Amino acid sequence: MNKKTTISFKAINKLAIPAIISGIAEPLLSITDTAIVGNIQQHPTEALAAVGIAGSFISALVWILAQTRSAISATVAKYLGAKKLHEIETLPAQIIGINIIVSVVIYLVSLLFVNQIFQLYNAEGLILSYSVEYFKIRAVGFPLTLFIFSVFGVFRGLQNTFWPMVISIIGAALNIVLDIVLVYGIEGFINPMHIAGAAWASVISQGVMVILALILLLKKTPFKLKIQFPFNKEIKNLLAISLNLAIRAAALNVALYLANSYATKYGDNYIAAQTIAFQIWLFFAFFIDGYASVGNIVSGKLLGEKNYKKLWRLSIKLSKYSITIAISLAFVCSILYIQIGELFSQEMEVLTSFYSIFWIVLIMQPINAVAFVFDGIFKGLAEATILRNLLLGATFLGFTPVLLIGDYFNLKLYAVWIAFTVWMLIRSGVLVVIFRRKYLHKNT
Repeated sequence: MNKKTTISFKAINKLAIPAIISGIAEPLLSITDTAIVGNIQQHPTEALAAVGIAGSFISALVWILAQTRSAISATVAKYLGAKKLHEIETLPAQIIGINIIVSVVIYLVSLLFVNQIFQLYNAEGLILSYSVEYFKIRAVGFPLTLFIFSVFGVFRGLQNTFWPMVISIIGAALNIVLDIVLVYGIEGFINPMHIAGAAWASVISQGVMVILALILLLKKTPFKLKIQFPFNKEIKNLLAISLNLAIRAAALNVALYLANSYATKYGDNYIAAQTIAFQIWLFFAFFIDGYASVGNIVSGKLLGEKNYKKLWRLSIKLSKYSITIAISLAFVCSILYIQIGELFSQEMEVLTSFYSIFWIVLIMQPINAVAFVFDGIFKGLAEATILRNLLLGATFLGFTPVLLIGDYFNLKLYAVWIAFTVWMLIRSGVLVVIFRRKYLHKNT
């Protein structure tokens, strides 16, 4: 478990490939919901818009709450590298317990204000009704998702991405099957459940993943799930890292909220098109995030070893690999440009709006790749304050003013995606500069 850290192509991809498969499982759940709901016979545009709005808010909450995954991963990896894993044997159970309590409280509070929340997204009428219906069911999975992410953080800290991959594959496959069965129904056996079926498919899949994660945590790691007191010495530092990353995630989700809110304001076909474009963007992000995960996993261990030369080489290799993946994905999508849109909707107005901005989603992928890789590295180094401040600046000094200017000139979805591009340029550029300043001289 404490072998010397290697950063060869084989070693990186041994971690990255399972992490990619595991990572794309989460957006695959949302993409499945989007594709299936977008092709139902009854009010497909409104249903697609509702899944986009509710899914965006659910993702916002999950991303904010799930930042402990990166904090757990960085902490476990650091102690693994220093060969002092026994000193944090009580930590995972304690932070998982805290996560579950917080997620249940937020779930209950959000239910009280669910109508007002989606009205803030400019949802009304049937879209509002569908959004509330979908959210009330899908949000049951909050505590389940937080438990799963926490366990994944433990495995990543132990330099193991295989078991999270297995759990994710099973969950994603089950979700696809349940989506088809519950949304469309089986004549004579199960009545079509429409948008509620998509929500229940996700919750049931998450429940199965929780059971698998619990079993594997107990059988494949040195940690137990028994909560013991006093709190571990690292709990305060881990919570501080998590809080900074949560603030960062909140700033990130301000951008996502504004994007969906303005798209909804422009009309049903615009928010439906935005939903499709963003789900594809998210799929790309989680795909590329496989290499970012290696940065998160390995940089923490290298920091524990104080091996700054390998840390520098790691950043170079991960950037090359992730940019190659990003360009390859964009190229494939450019060939299948029309077919991808038709996979999600048959409504011509929706497709026209989607095709008008999809090219922006594609050309920004190499920029995203660099941003995500250095995000992962800085998380592994526990540099949460830098990440927090950067996202606050990128969102409020980059994304927001660009969106408002674009909206003033009536650019509609062009404004949204130009703002996203500027947002990612700031995130990638600043992290590269800071990393060079902090670690270039330590490389010699």
